[in-house]
Amino acid sequence: MMVDTFIGTSPHGRGCGIFKRSRRSIWRGNDKTGRVRILPALLLTALALLGSAHACGAPAILVFGDSLSAAYGIAQKDGWVALLEKRLEQQRRNYSVANASISGETSSGGASRIAAALATHHPRIVIVALGANDGLRGLPVGQLHDNLAAIVRASRKAGSRVLIVGMRMPPNYGPQYTRDFEQVYRALARELKVPLVPFLLEGVAGKRELFLDDNLHPTAQAQPIILENVWRGLAPMLK
Repeated sequence: MMVDTFIGTSPHGRGCGIFKRSRRSIWRGNDKTGRVRILPALLLTALALLGSAHACGAPAILVFGDSLSAAYGIAQKDGWVALLEKRLEQQRRNYSVANASISGETSSGGASRIAAALATHHPRIVIVALGANDGLRGLPVGQLHDNLAAIVRASRKAGSRVLIVGMRMPPNYGPQYTRDFEQVYRALARELKVPLVPFLLEGVAGKRELFLDDNLHPTAQAQPIILENVWRGLAPMLK
């Protein structure tokens, strides 16, 4: 059995890289002249691999967040990250998008897995959108600051530029905590000299009709608004 080696997208969804496969998939046997009838299949394969190689070569934007960025409770195609990818394609910007957001993630969890995410995706830009779960659990804001700073520094060390996306807590968490929580993002942007989107849910928070029944996660209708919030900070970084 003969084996072809190619660079492209894994047929098992494992991303870009070098893969091997049996030639059985393209060999079709002999015609009456004894010649092997493989040219059409080879041409189609070559075209597909050229497209895959182009996709593999595009610089990546890594979205590193929680359920607010993971399209929780709605179709993945309706989430703001999927809408971002669509906008980049429509504007013919040569970027791919990798969504490493995990529902329930805290800044501590993010800090523990940022190295692996950077090694996997090699992003040119990292969008850090964490902290909501820290706030909901009432975790110390100093801990949030240190974890986010660690994520930013690790990303920079890997050669990535960083966009921080801020969060806010509802007033029932008390004026002191909500004020200190919001200031963490502003302080980080100032200290580490990185761009900031002040509030991921600007224009969404406080509008009950834009949230699911849990009153925590935005609906599909809210996602274009969220994208616009992120885009204002991201667009200047794409030039």
